[in-house]
Amino acid sequence: MPPYRAPGMDHDLYPFSALPDRPPLRWPGGARVAFTVTLHLEHWELDPPASAVRDPRFKDPMGDFRPDYRAYTLREYGNRVGIFRVFEALDRHGIRPTVAANAAACKRYPYLVEECLRRGWEFAAHATHATRMVTAKLDEARERELIARSVDAVAAATGSRPRGWVAQDFGETVRTPRLLAEAGLDYVADWPNDDQPYRMTTEPALVSIPCQAEWDDVQLLWHRRVFSHRYPALVAEALSVLHEEAAGSGRYFGLGLHPWLIGMPHRIRYLNEALDRIAGFDSLWQATLGEVATHMRTKEAAGA
Repeated sequence: MPPYRAPGMDHDLYPFSALPDRPPLRWPGGARVAFTVTLHLEHWELDPPASAVRDPRFKDPMGDFRPDYRAYTLREYGNRVGIFRVFEALDRHGIRPTVAANAAACKRYPYLVEECLRRGWEFAAHATHATRMVTAKLDEARERELIARSVDAVAAATGSRPRGWVAQDFGETVRTPRLLAEAGLDYVADWPNDDQPYRMTTEPALVSIPCQAEWDDVQLLWHRRVFSHRYPALVAEALSVLHEEAAGSGRYFGLGLHPWLIGMPHRIRYLNEALDRIAGFDSLWQATLGEVATHMRTKEAAGA
């Protein structure tokens, strides 16, 4: 029997589900909101191959150069300097993030990988390069090989096979969830279509953990040019609404961080302020993406 397709859906990856009609979602310890942080560890190529596709929104107002030293060195600042400010902020607040690491970053920055491992942080696969999105220009064989290279690189660098996938710049094909499931991954954190994690129709079933890009640092501060000083209030406002709505059924709140942006000296204070505001909420379960995915497979999550 083919997978169920709800009326109005354009694909078979998951059925339509109206949030008010679902069974209550329960988090460990009776928490109202599951809170995760995704820290992006990326390598941005100086001169990507001509076939590579990168997020078209990253445009230099001075022009498109090859090699692009300006963009490359800005991202390198994140891995040489900015990330240590982010480490300090997360350490100060006792937060265990999931590190979304691409294959090239795992090979180029073993020192940073070791710093994350020393803190006991979790890793997820994050494609191969920050300048190579997964798009429909890849055929199935090439996409499968890219996923395998990404997973293998994280496993080689960390000593543990990653359980989940965080796409580069949200890039996927219609095949991606199936290929991730076939590769043995447990979760995907790319779809911004919900405030609760849910199971997809892949075999085996992936857990989709919402990618809440509306308050991702790059989406807010880089693409939309929101003033940096507004970042803490916007983050806190999103969490406050989810926290209030979670009185009857749990909600999920994820925060995406990019060291080359939020780790700048004129922005790091706003990350600390945002984390201070988050710490002021009660009944939060601070978890990794993997821990959320594991919990979603339990009877407790469905209120059973």
